[in-house]
Amino acid sequence: MASDGEMRERFCSILRETERENIEYVIEDLTDMGFFEAPASSQGHGAYAGGLVEHSLGVYDMAMEIREATLKSRPDLAKYLTPEKIAISALLHDVCKADRYRLAKRKRRNEVGLYEEQEMYEVHDEMFPCGHGEKSVIQLLRSGIDLEDDEIYAIRWHMGPWNLGKEDEKYYRQASKQTPLQAVIHAADTLASAVLERNRN
Repeated sequence: MASDGEMRERFCSILRETERENIEYVIEDLTDMGFFEAPASSQGHGAYAGGLVEHSLGVYDMAMEIREATLKSRPDLAKYLTPEKIAISALLHDVCKADRYRLAKRKRRNEVGLYEEQEMYEVHDEMFPCGHGEKSVIQLLRSGIDLEDDEIYAIRWHMGPWNLGKEDEKYYRQASKQTPLQAVIHAADTLASAVLERNRN
């Protein structure tokens, strides 16, 4: 497994290769928000320091594999699934988590059934109470990156249609008709968190 420094260097290198305007501002803001030290969840996948950057790289790798497999049978989709679009959407889909978790001490049962104090992450959304995907989009736009519509859709809807209200589900379906990028990022996120990162905590 790569070290935290190696993962950070790879993450930033891939973003820089996109040559997207203002990408350095994005990297600077992610650093300031604690992205590279943050967990990917409070108790699920990547629930440890550095878990978020590791998860983001896992989603990127999975998305690139899905892209390669897709283009074998549908080469006409190449313009919608460029390496740049995959990098921006996959690596930046969860920037909303950079400042979401805080370490706290809680009493939990240990393996012999006794309660003991353990460190665990708590969710804190009160500073910017906005939905998951849309918060990532807003934070990226504030950093100065000019996201394309399909990248916005992929980041906003990367969690898929689960637990959506009727209106949000309608918007999810409308966006999914616009671009295959959305489905690729959703599938990559699901596979990375549920399969690649399974039992790593």
